[in-house]
This record gives sequence, C-alpha cells and structure tokens, in this order.
Amino acid sequence: MNRLNKTAVVTGISSGIGLALTKKLLNEGYNVIGTTRSGVLKELSHPDLQIIALEATDRQSSQQAVERILTLTGGIDLLINNAGAAPDVFAVEPEYQSFTQTLNTNITGAVFFTEPLLEHINEGGQIIFISSNMGLPENAAPNGPGYRLSKAAINMYAAMLATRLADSSIRVMPVHPGWVQTKLGGDQAPLTPEQSAEGIYQGILTGTQSGKLWDITAAVN
Repeated sequence: MNRLNKTAVVTGISSGIGLALTKKLLNEGYNVIGTTRSGVLKELSHPDLQIIALEATDRQSSQQAVERILTLTGGIDLLINNAGAAPDVFAVEPEYQSFTQTLNTNITGAVFFTEPLLEHINEGGQIIFISSNMGLPENAAPNGPGYRLSKAAINMYAAMLATRLADSSIRVMPVHPGWVQTKLGGDQAPLTPEQSAEGIYQGILTGTQSGKLWDITAAVN
C-alpha cells in the first residue's frame, strides 16, 4: 500500500455498492482496507487494496477486524460503514429472526465497529454510513420493519456522533445511496452501483453538514 495515499476503510465490499465504492476510491488514489465475511475478494485485486474478514454480527470478529486494521494503517481518513442486511424489506409483519439479524447487522454491528476506530480517524477525516431515506419518518410505510427501523437508528447514531465530534474536524454523514441495481434493489432499479458510488463520492467531496443525510439522487440526476 502507498504510504503517501489517504486510507479508507470500507465494510461489505464483496458486491454491489461496496465493490463499486472500492473501485472508485482506488481510482481516486486511496489505499483501501475492505472487509468481506470470508476475508477474500476474487472480483478485484489491486496493490493498494487489503482485504480482511468481518462478520458484522459477531463481536469477536469485529474486534479482530479492528485489530487487523490498526496493524495495516496508522490512521484512517475515510471510514465507510456499508455492510448491511435487508431480509425483511418486502415483509409487513416483523419476524423475529430476520428482524434481529437486520438490526444486529445494520445498527449494532456498525456502532461497535465504528466506536473503537474513532480515536484513529485522522484530522479532517470522515465517517460515512450507507443508510436509506426509508428510515425517515416522512417515508414511513408498512413494509421492511427491521430494515426501516435500522436505517432510522443509523441516521440517529450519525447525528449523535456528529454532535460528539462537533469540536473536532471529523465529519459524519449518513447517505441515501438511491435505488440501486443490487440484490436488494433488483434489476429494475434506475441506478447502477457505479452511479451510486459516484454520488456517494460527491458527498464525500462536497457534503458539509455533519450529521445530515446526503441524498445521492441530487448528485446523479
């Protein structure tokens, strides 16, 4: 990895938005430390890319991933919490297993992966959470109980974290990535992962309101 480059940590890069973001950041000159469940990524190889294992719902896996990250870099310029689950997005009634899996991945996993890395975010660094406008009260609908609640919670955590870091130069931003052609979004979605990644990157460059949701659809339309 190039010691002169900025360093980004991106979770959940095996496919979709995470993989597209990784490619984008590498093209922009970042060192990237990416996570997959297996610690392997066959789809992409790059001299400035390191892959580590992370199972977001497993506390020990999260702690080991943090330890590994800190052996690879002395400081983080960009932390992107992208790993997520949405098994109940089309369901109306909550089902215990899918509900808890979603919250454990999307909120508990993200919070307890982020917290031990906070003191290692460089001055002027950023923390990004891939969220959704489905977590906004004005967009309430019957479907996706676990998914909507998890995204509402991550939006609130980002806002709370922004207030905690208000006296620092670290910016926190939850992001609505748009309706994207992924396993969740389906083939009928209007945005490719690459278009979504471009919109997210524009937020990284230009979004100035820490704690406020960045909607990428304004950047790509």
